[in-house]
Amino acid sequence: MYFAALLARTEDGWEASDTELDDVETLSDLAELAREASPEDDTVLVLIEQEDAWFGVVRIDGEDDPRIYVSDAAAAARSSYGEILLTAELLGRDPDADEPDLDALDLDGTEDGESDSDPDADSDSADDETGVPADAVPHGPVGDPVILDDLGVGEKELRALDADDALGAIAEALGASEVLETVR
Repeated sequence: MYFAALLARTEDGWEASDTELDDVETLSDLAELAREASPEDDTVLVLIEQEDAWFGVVRIDGEDDPRIYVSDAAAAARSSYGEILLTAELLGRDPDADEPDLDALDLDGTEDGESDSDPDADSDSADDETGVPADAVPHGPVGDPVILDDLGVGEKELRALDADDALGAIAEALGASEVLETVR
């Protein structure tokens, strides 16, 4: 089960809103959704959790690039919402390397008409539906561990959070637990 909420900082404190991510396909879509929640270009946090598996925080400050923290990249990679957060940059990959060179692909399994006679050739195992090698996504946290530092949740505290109660603990540290519970 997933839960996603927006926390927008205003002059009067934090405002929470439940959000549907069904129409969000990219990090840019998510950032735009967050910016719409705060017309004053204030800080907006997108909090996402998959029960007992992982949580993610996306921070949008005005027109700045989104900052991201994901508690367990491997678990998030198996999630459609997690895939939105796990950008090439976040995983330390070259963003242009995601697109294969179509001229270099060997589509018939042979090279220059010769058959592949090495049955022991090294083949990468692919992760379920992503087609990404299973070892390409690290187990454990990725992203900006100081994403909430100035809001009262330091790196050590963020890394120590359990996926099953992380969003509540973050909201409590921000003084926004009551508003978050209203949308939960």
